[in-house]
Amino acid sequence: MLSTKCPSDDAAPASPVYRFSGLGWGYRGEKREYVKKVLSRFNMNEAKLVSTPLGSHFKLSKEQSPKTEEERDHMSKVLYALAIGSLMNAMVCTRPYIAHAVGVVSRFMNGASLKLQGYVDADFTGDIDSRKSTIGFVFTLDGTAISWASNLQKIVTLSTTEAEYVAATEIGKEMIWLHGFLDELGKKQEMGILHSDSQSAIFLAKNSTFHSKSKHIQTKYHFICYLVEDKLVILEKICGSKNPTNMLTKGVTIEKLKLCAALVGLLA
Repeated sequence: MLSTKCPSDDAAPASPVYRFSGLGWGYRGEKREYVKKVLSRFNMNEAKLVSTPLGSHFKLSKEQSPKTEEERDHMSKVLYALAIGSLMNAMVCTRPYIAHAVGVVSRFMNGASLKLQGYVDADFTGDIDSRKSTIGFVFTLDGTAISWASNLQKIVTLSTTEAEYVAATEIGKEMIWLHGFLDELGKKQEMGILHSDSQSAIFLAKNSTFHSKSKHIQTKYHFICYLVEDKLVILEKICGSKNPTNMLTKGVTIEKLKLCAALVGLLA
């Protein structure tokens, strides 16, 4: 019937994404490959097979969560949240029978010690027309990018230090918002760590005394000094070659792009 209304071609077989399983739901071909990739990613290819997603004898309790600093440090290196996220994707799309099991293990994600970190960079006078600097930032949670942006600064800065300093203030505001958001989700963060590859900008943020290099900067851009002084944000120096925001402020080589993407969990 459809072919009488719309031109069609029966020459090629259907793509796996359109082949429905005998159960009447889900995509059989591509999702099966997805599950295999998930198993491979978490080194579960050779895991022992079981007949049900969650055994009736299997019980989890908060008492099993990490308690010592050593246990928490070990758990921080386990890709627990990432594994649960991968399972949720399969559950929502084609595997409803694992919903209970995924729900049970997801209740203990607080023990995974998710850590928020920010990275900031500025390309001084990167725009040749306006002479404004390009700023970029990315925030990672447990090593995976969750928030990022690349845009022009609203003002013209007079030096690389000033461009990086103003960028730190803008990104510091984003970090405060993310802290509040994560707190609402039950993932309270102790203190924000913001990485910058500009030692002079870090020094300026830690030295709130106005001098000839900063007295002309608008008051609102000194907000980073307040954040540092009140220990709401910790500014840390990072090597320029290891700053993932390089890909957000300037054109980079393919090797550099892959490195930056890997640093924020976008490439394995």
